[in-house]
Amino acid sequence: MTDPEDDGVDEALALLGPEVRTPERHRATPWGEARALAARLGAARPTGTRRVPLGQALGGVLAQPLAALTDLPSFDTSAMDGWAVAGPGPWRVREGGSVLAGHAQTPPLPDGEAVRIATGARVPPGATAVIRSEHSHADATGHLHAQRDVTHGQDIRPRGQECRSGDQLLPASAPVTPALLGLAAAAGYDELRIVERPRVDVLVLGDELLTAGLPHDGLIRDALGPMLAPWLRALGADVTVTRRIGDDADALYAAVSGTEADVVITTGGTAAGPVDHVHPVLDKAGAELLVDGVKVRPGHPMLLARLTPARYLVGLPGNPLAAVSGLLTLAEPLLRGLAGRRAPEPYRATVRDEVHGHPHDTRLVPVAHAGGRATGQPAGHGAGGRPAGPASPLVVPLHYNGPAMLRGIAAADGLAVVPPGGARAGDVLEILDLPWAATTGRCFT
Repeated sequence: MTDPEDDGVDEALALLGPEVRTPERHRATPWGEARALAARLGAARPTGTRRVPLGQALGGVLAQPLAALTDLPSFDTSAMDGWAVAGPGPWRVREGGSVLAGHAQTPPLPDGEAVRIATGARVPPGATAVIRSEHSHADATGHLHAQRDVTHGQDIRPRGQECRSGDQLLPASAPVTPALLGLAAAAGYDELRIVERPRVDVLVLGDELLTAGLPHDGLIRDALGPMLAPWLRALGADVTVTRRIGDDADALYAAVSGTEADVVITTGGTAAGPVDHVHPVLDKAGAELLVDGVKVRPGHPMLLARLTPARYLVGLPGNPLAAVSGLLTLAEPLLRGLAGRRAPEPYRATVRDEVHGHPHDTRLVPVAHAGGRATGQPAGHGAGGRPAGPASPLVVPLHYNGPAMLRGIAAADGLAVVPPGGARAGDVLEILDLPWAATTGRCFT
């Protein structure tokens, strides 16, 4: 019997052909197809939604469009401190105080009269303009005079200037930023419905890993445990646990089969060595292997499996930069879909230097922006994939880009997607952004 919840996932798999739906062991999937599959699987069934107070929604994603619950502004409002006036001047100054923000509507203002008004106050009925304090003066007879021409409606924010009740302000899947919270509050919201963050268990595998101190006696420091949880949180996940498991197939099976997480991320153990237990554990757990190896360097032995109709496992290689490759290839698009986030616009840049490639596979190479990134400027395309003009941002390939190295990625703004055969200086390449690159303000030359 088919689970109706599988429909979207099965459709995603069907789009990629039988060779991806039923991969053979060691038959690697092309990089672009593997990434597209992960994105479709996530988008086919996002996690649930919940309603939360505004103060708890930051960092989430809207589960439904944000529609205005009121006109903005909800009444004609003074844009400046000054005088509300009616008709042509000079105007008689009304006695009895000022019109202040937060007060009830005042009596109508007849032609020829003026009354003091504060920024944000409701404009009296009949008022035709607001004159700024510095642009006016009152004489000894109690009349107000303008020091420059007065136009109808000046410095009045009319009701509904920003939006009318029912207008869609932002679409579903918009990220909840501080600015969005302010807009939602102004539009009348006390709560927002957001997409649940997908729950992720991180399992760091290997007997050789130390959690503290210097490497010694064949033991090395665990670099992935400290890195993965914050990286996954930046992708919209809720990391429920980071566990370290030795080279123990039974312990790994218990962790994989007993989890309630939406996604399990493992590190290491995806190849075919004597203590690489991920494949046998997936077989024992009855998992459906969707991607078994990807044609990308580093990170070739990454994998993606469906544990249950609602749960997935992403197997990352154990080498640190190879794990980053797997993270961006499979985990990032899968989690983005499960979190209800929109896919970023493709970003391309000109590579300053030649980049060596793999003869048959895609290569991911850390790069930094030379002289700053021209955000939002699409790269022009000329013959042979070269930029047509100077608008294309320029990136510099970084050294220390071996599978076991993190020095390059730690200084990088992104990863360049290098096609098989490599890239020449001046070629335009796709860039995979890193979650923190937009906030660091780093520029490398």
